[in-house]
Amino acid sequence: MRFIAEVSSNHSHNLERALKFIDVAASSGCSAVKFQLFRIDHLFAPEILEKSKIHRKRKEWELPLEFVPKLAQRCRELEIEFSCTPFYLEAVSELEPYVAFYKIASYELLWDDLLAACARTGKPVILSTGMATIGEINNAVEVLQKNGCKAPTLLHCTSAYPTPYAEANLAAIETIRQSTGCEVGWSDHTVEPGVIHRAIHRWGARVIEFHLDLDGKGEEFEAGHCWLPDQIGAVIRDVERGFVADGNGIKEPVPSELPDRLWRADPFDGLRPLKEIRAQWKSTN
Repeated sequence: MRFIAEVSSNHSHNLERALKFIDVAASSGCSAVKFQLFRIDHLFAPEILEKSKIHRKRKEWELPLEFVPKLAQRCRELEIEFSCTPFYLEAVSELEPYVAFYKIASYELLWDDLLAACARTGKPVILSTGMATIGEINNAVEVLQKNGCKAPTLLHCTSAYPTPYAEANLAAIETIRQSTGCEVGWSDHTVEPGVIHRAIHRWGARVIEFHLDLDGKGEEFEAGHCWLPDQIGAVIRDVERGFVADGNGIKEPVPSELPDRLWRADPFDGLRPLKEIRAQWKSTN
């Protein structure tokens, strides 16, 4: 079971804060932490930037490239995978020495050149599928596989921030799995524990991505799709306990039951405990 903490732009351009995300993700039980590498002038068309102050302001959300080696080093120290989403072609090679895998965002699913560039590195690729049709997903998988990524992991998600839980459409996990033959997980924007549990225990998701904020002060927290550490930590612990609870499937008494076996009703008279211990039993009261 893999939990991937998505930092997005909640690092606030601050290296110490960015490193803290890695610390928190590791202590919460995550397998990986993921950042985003974008440049506004390579993300939006110039005519959009010219017209929109809101889009120009997102320059403040950019991850400084010089942070990347330091973030990767902290991940190695804490034995947690480092990943980053490339949003421009040059970012693929800039990230290649550092990432354990590439994560491609839903908004870039149609960009074959980016898919191919990530696949050709030979590193694993995880692709989110928000807003996509099954035909678009199949095409993206074909591009990845033709360029060397034979087993991409796909994440079903709903690209609404936050996502109403009734629109999570978790059943699409199986639809994507059957159509592509790929491993399929869930990228969460609902901040609903029940949705994550359902994705795992009903639909077999074994990769869960979620947006993380440290303290409610990140750039994206106000939108409502980010988990806080105590919230997601509780979910991860519950999931881990759930898998432990599966056991080995052999129906036999487990250690915690053994003291009560002799206190079952005796088949001779229907009274407790079994007749074999009644005479020698002594009260401790």
